[in-house]
Amino acid sequence: MDFIQSPELPAPAGHYSQAVVTRGGLVFVSGVLPARELADASFEAQCASVFDQCQKILRTAGCGLNDVVQCTAYLADVELWPAFNTAYAGVFGEHRPARAVVPVPGLHYGFLVEVQLVAERPHG
Repeated sequence: MDFIQSPELPAPAGHYSQAVVTRGGLVFVSGVLPARELADASFEAQCASVFDQCQKILRTAGCGLNDVVQCTAYLADVELWPAFNTAYAGVFGEHRPARAVVPVPGLHYGFLVEVQLVAERPHG
C-alpha cells in the first residue's frame, strides 16, 4: 500500500495519512476538515475548502473526483444538510457516488463539516 501526502497541503497533525492506496487501486481519503483559518467562516466556505483539499489529495493519489465511489460527510447540524447537498452537487455534477450524511453533535475545532472519501484509481 502507498501512503499519500499532498505536497500542496500541510501534513496531518495526528498519526494518520491523508490517504492510503491499496494494491488493488482503492484510495481511502481520511476525514478532511476545512483549513484551520476557516473556523469562523460560512458553511459554504468550509465546504469549498474541504472539497478543494480532497481534490488535491486525490490528485496526488493519481485520481480525481470522478473516481470517487463513496463519500461520508459529517455535519455539525442536521439543518446544514440542504446546503451540503447543494455544495456536493456543485462539486460532483452528474457523477453520483454512494453517500452517507451523518449529523454529529460537533466536530474538531468547531468546524461544521468533515468529508471522508473512497475512490478507485483508474487503471493503466
